[in-house]
Amino acid sequence: MSFTVLIPARLASTRLPNKPLADINGLPMVVRVARRALQSAALRTVVATDSADIIEQCAAFGVQAVLTRADHPSGSDRLAEACSVLRLADEDIVVNVQGDEPLIDPALINAVARLLEARPDCAMSTAAHPIDQMADLLNPNVVKVVLDARQTALYFSRAPIPAARDFSGKAWWEAGSPLPRPLRHVGLYAYRVGFLRRFPLLPQAPLEQLESLEQLRALWHGLRIAVHLTEDAPGAGVDTPDDLERVRQLLADDPHGPAAV
Repeated sequence: MSFTVLIPARLASTRLPNKPLADINGLPMVVRVARRALQSAALRTVVATDSADIIEQCAAFGVQAVLTRADHPSGSDRLAEACSVLRLADEDIVVNVQGDEPLIDPALINAVARLLEARPDCAMSTAAHPIDQMADLLNPNVVKVVLDARQTALYFSRAPIPAARDFSGKAWWEAGSPLPRPLRHVGLYAYRVGFLRRFPLLPQAPLEQLESLEQLRALWHGLRIAVHLTEDAPGAGVDTPDDLERVRQLLADDPHGPAAV
């Protein structure tokens, strides 16, 4: 298996200013993320950023980084430019690890890359885990995914899917039920570089705009997304100051971070 990890990182953040450079027990967060990714089987791990400050901090800690344009509308656009800067071939595989995931499990990175390598019929791969709380199923901030028999994505939504027509207040997936378990989507993606270069050029899909989920653009245009299933939820990302404090405490207790798989 051969793949590259790309970590998009930009300084702008409404809830946590300068988030990629937020200190986590002596290391900038983006460096923490890169060090986790470096424990995977990736040939190399590269931060793609629009900030000279991030480039400087990565260099200070021995992390490779490339400077990309500041006007990219999405992370996938930034990664497409990074692929060109790094001169990656169309058939190469890259894994997109978000720059605010300092607890990302290297084994999960490997699993998503391995799945795409094994599924030439798919343009992308990602991950999901079972939902075990009704509150998560009903939470629009928790993205759900439903799969076909080959664990290929049928749809992603902020709505509770699948929906039980005869739902009576009890979780239908409990106690050995044969019915499909609801699945939470994990925002970790693997792409073939050729697709990643084309993806930003595809017209936005109406469903993508409605749900505010970029992956629906791929499904709208007839492309397939393979989904790796893991039983356990990955470590949560950092979106707020409270999240940052929680991660600092977790890593103070366990410098290696909790495993997700």
